[in-house]
Amino acid sequence: MTAAWQQYRSAPDPGTRVVAADALPERGHLSLILESERGRFPLLVARLADNALVAYVNACPHQYLPLDQRGDRLLSEDGETLRCTNHDAAFATRTGEGVGGLGLGCALDAVPVRLEDGWLVIDK
Repeated sequence: MTAAWQQYRSAPDPGTRVVAADALPERGHLSLILESERGRFPLLVARLADNALVAYVNACPHQYLPLDQRGDRLLSEDGETLRCTNHDAAFATRTGEGVGGLGLGCALDAVPVRLEDGWLVIDK
């Protein structure tokens, strides 16, 4: 996992609480904005079928528009693909790698997260 997410001016500090763990949907995703004195950080969190949690900067690397700008249907039925609602770029949910359309050759910026004391928090 690269640390590209940390290059965003508004990137949250490790240990930042994101959302209560019980607010995370089973086999679904949440689009969140984390606010701090440095600005607003767009975060997309997904819980997969095996209960794994992944998080990405909510910005399509094709044009840096929010993946959910035109709707909230990002996650495929099997939970293995995220699709940008702007131009249908497809990304592997588990890795963020581009797997189709304008996503090919690109990757989402992964953000490390962990569960701690009932909260999803930003990891190192």
